[in-house]
Amino acid sequence: MKKGTIIWLSIAGVLILWGIFSSNSLAKSEEGVTAQWQQVEVAYQARMDKTKNLFEIVQSSADFEKGTLKGVMEARSRATSIQINADNLTPEKMAEFEKAQNQFGASLGRLMAVAENYPQLQTTTAFRDFQAQYEGMENRIATERGRFNEAAQSYNTSLRIVPKVIIAKLLGYQKKAYFESQAGAETAPDIKSMRD
Repeated sequence: MKKGTIIWLSIAGVLILWGIFSSNSLAKSEEGVTAQWQQVEVAYQARMDKTKNLFEIVQSSADFEKGTLKGVMEARSRATSIQINADNLTPEKMAEFEKAQNQFGASLGRLMAVAENYPQLQTTTAFRDFQAQYEGMENRIATERGRFNEAAQSYNTSLRIVPKVIIAKLLGYQKKAYFESQAGAETAPDIKSMRD
């Protein structure tokens, strides 16, 4: 075999191996984003599941502003109707999902603020337990969202780094959207206005 042929075959072999390793690395990174998205969904689903029982707890424990409770249940219904999967994490879909989840979270916050005006509800063990669980649910959601953004950042960065960018474009890998802060999130909420 000629020396030139050996060199070209060696170069082709290196390029093929490089392509395989790059493709595998991108696939692993994308699967990391998908797995973390599932954890985000688990955290949101836990919040949805626990609020199913909220209606019963509140109705049986106290007679208070039914409009607030109705708002929670309607927001929950809207939030559960938005479906997004790991293969379609576009900025538009993420914004739609995030808007519904933020509305649900805000309605739960209003419920907690209204509950302060109802001592009978506050002293109910079930409601106090729910308050503690609510804080835990929100913390878990924030943690999982942060981890998702880290996984998405790692994946998105790998799509932009040379030489992986070439394989990413050839194989059609797409950038994943991030969770973003809600407009005005840098300002502390006015609890008094939540009661109104």
